[in-house]
Amino acid sequence: MNKHFEGRYEVELKYRLNNRAGFIKALAAMTPEVMHEDNLEHDTYFDLPDLMLASQNKSVCIREIQPSGIMLWIVKGPEADRCEAVNINDAVKARSMLKTMGYRQCLELKKLRSIYFLGEFHVTLDRLEGLGDFAELAIMTDDESMLEDYRQQLLSLGKELGLSPEQLEVRSYRELQAELVT
Repeated sequence: MNKHFEGRYEVELKYRLNNRAGFIKALAAMTPEVMHEDNLEHDTYFDLPDLMLASQNKSVCIREIQPSGIMLWIVKGPEADRCEAVNINDAVKARSMLKTMGYRQCLELKKLRSIYFLGEFHVTLDRLEGLGDFAELAIMTDDESMLEDYRQQLLSLGKELGLSPEQLEVRSYRELQAELVT
């Protein structure tokens, strides 16, 4: 896994984009390193039948990324910044194992995603059908004492990229998708 994605904590700011083309132009001006562009990510979320994970602010997700071929097992929560991921080589088997253990699929999300690196930060550009365009600015760390400092640095980076605090989206894609369905 790329060093940008190592750590137990992820400080992430998500912005709803009003002008995708303008954001891409501002990002390009900062000459980011490209990890991949326009990959399709298919996220399958699982929970126990009583929704215990959701009630504890935890999530389990199996992610497949094409055409890059990356497959991940991702666990988030219970703290807002807590996130761990591990590469896997068989998403079908991982989903089957979760079902065998009593988990049930509770949500599927598909997004078109591009990932860029600006120094130690990663910038993710997402398009989700029915939800719109988003930019996520993030950093992973094992140093819990740096979480607030990183949050401030990400706010500054957002400003440099032409993003405003009014565009911040605090809900997860999972929460936004659930609101669409209800």
